[in-house]
Amino acid sequence: MADGREGEAPRWQALGVLVFGACVIGLSPILVRLTQTGPAAAGFWRLAFALPLLAVVARRTSGPLGRPSRIALVAGVMFALDLGFWHYGIKYTSVTNATVLSNLTPVVVTLFAWIFLKQRPRGLFLLSVAIAVAGAWTMAIGKSEGRLPLDPPLGDALSATTALWYALYFLAIGEARKTEAASRLMFWSSVVGAPLLLAASQLLGEAPIPAAAAGWAACIGLGLMHVAGQGSIAWAMGRLPTSTASVVVLVQPVVAAWLGWLIFAEAIGPLQALGAAVALAGVVLAQWASRPRPEALSVNA
Repeated sequence: MADGREGEAPRWQALGVLVFGACVIGLSPILVRLTQTGPAAAGFWRLAFALPLLAVVARRTSGPLGRPSRIALVAGVMFALDLGFWHYGIKYTSVTNATVLSNLTPVVVTLFAWIFLKQRPRGLFLLSVAIAVAGAWTMAIGKSEGRLPLDPPLGDALSATTALWYALYFLAIGEARKTEAASRLMFWSSVVGAPLLLAASQLLGEAPIPAAAAGWAACIGLGLMHVAGQGSIAWAMGRLPTSTASVVVLVQPVVAAWLGWLIFAEAIGPLQALGAAVALAGVVLAQWASRPRPEALSVNA
């Protein structure tokens, strides 16, 4: 087994694995639409089918599963909220909008660090936030072409809120990773998130069981995608700079948009395409602006 040291694999190999993981995750909104269940129920099946594989991986890489820590429990709750809001966003708006708006997470994380951790960002970061928000607003007012979403304003709002829940999940995982293995955290967060999503699906009156074999196949696909996609990204991020990885994974919205057009005839209009490009550019700029300062690196070296 790899010992997790950075630089262990060639850079091109890590980049290839990262792109693969992002492309796999790009399948998520498509599979959610194909599960033939409610949005929260789709999240439950995603975690339920991923759990056996996560348990095997966690035991092989970090030994006995033990008991979940408090921070792992918090991460599980945040992840359940993340999946629930995003899956409902996918239901009500276009695949492109749902995926791009949920990828505003890096902006939310840095704003959180500024407000609550007193880590003041650079002026360039504030500019990048304004760019990302302007792009998101442009997407929201633009009109989709082809298949019309059920309720675009509601779906856009839910998808944007997803960025908040995933940011809190990201911060919880970042804190927990100081003392726990990533594979164990993925396992316990899924153990916590699965029953919460099942309970939510029941409270919301969703159809919890797929109506046909194709729906079951999509549910199983979500579980495999969760392990393969998130696992590949986690592996690659241990071997690449975070700033590089955070930009490369933005291939996910591109893949999702292309599949949404191919499978659901969700062609995006010119204004939406412009908004998506501007929003992603804002996220990329935010990552670049929030990189460690050279003097900080020299002090910590």
